[in-house]
Amino acid sequence: MRALMGMALVAALAMGSGPAAEARTEPAATDDPPPKDWKKLTSLRVLPEAPRQNNIVRIFAHCPVTANHAIIGSTAFALKGSRRLYREVGLGLSDRGLGRRGAVISYYALLGHHEVRMTCVKVTIDPKTRFRKIREISRCTVPLTVRRFRLGQFT
Repeated sequence: MRALMGMALVAALAMGSGPAAEARTEPAATDDPPPKDWKKLTSLRVLPEAPRQNNIVRIFAHCPVTANHAIIGSTAFALKGSRRLYREVGLGLSDRGLGRRGAVISYYALLGHHEVRMTCVKVTIDPKTRFRKIREISRCTVPLTVRRFRLGQFT
């Protein structure tokens, strides 16, 4: 069976190396400059989009360059034994406004649809008095679906 597939692959490569293959060349995607306002965009991505209970999700965030911190919260991040249904996690941002972090979906999180909300903020601290000023820059929300915990996912 493998020999038959190998011969078919060799035949396809031999027939497909004509002028049709050369005509399909496209300019590289890296030649395009980024959009002018990419520094002002706000985006949030949570992977996987449909995690199970007791899983870890990866959070990727992009905030405007003026922000230096992001606050990300959801009802799916609630901790065991906590009376709070909504939990927030902080995320430090790089100079370009990018950040990533892992968060645990609680084993006791309710099944179904949840929202993950992100607020990009600019935090400034007065060096003498140590008072913090927090200014909101932008917001973003993405959906998250929590599925039932299965022991078979670890086998």
